[in-house]
Amino acid sequence: MKVTAKNRSNRLRKKLRVDEYQELGFDLAWKLDDGTDSEAIDTFLSKFFDEVIEPNGLGFGGEGDTLWHGLVCTQKIGKCTEEHRQLVEKWLTDNGASAVTVSDLYDVWWAA
Repeated sequence: MKVTAKNRSNRLRKKLRVDEYQELGFDLAWKLDDGTDSEAIDTFLSKFFDEVIEPNGLGFGGEGDTLWHGLVCTQKIGKCTEEHRQLVEKWLTDNGASAVTVSDLYDVWWAA
């Protein structure tokens, strides 16, 4: 299917998540200190969601223990911005995460 095709109906654009319905997100990874116990990990994640994810209308899907990786996108149809990337990266760095990596923004439905 051609993602760049023109003359699509609003319904089809929405269904395909293109044009005004395009969703941008970014990949994220970080590391907590080896030996961090599960209670400290839970506290870190709760703080992460309470202070940066939820207040900015973002969603995070990922997995990990002391080494985490996942995807950040918006909770509703929309586009993450460069400011979102910087905000998440800064929060993680400022709150004790190491080896923080944040990808460029990309289309979460049509990534190549």
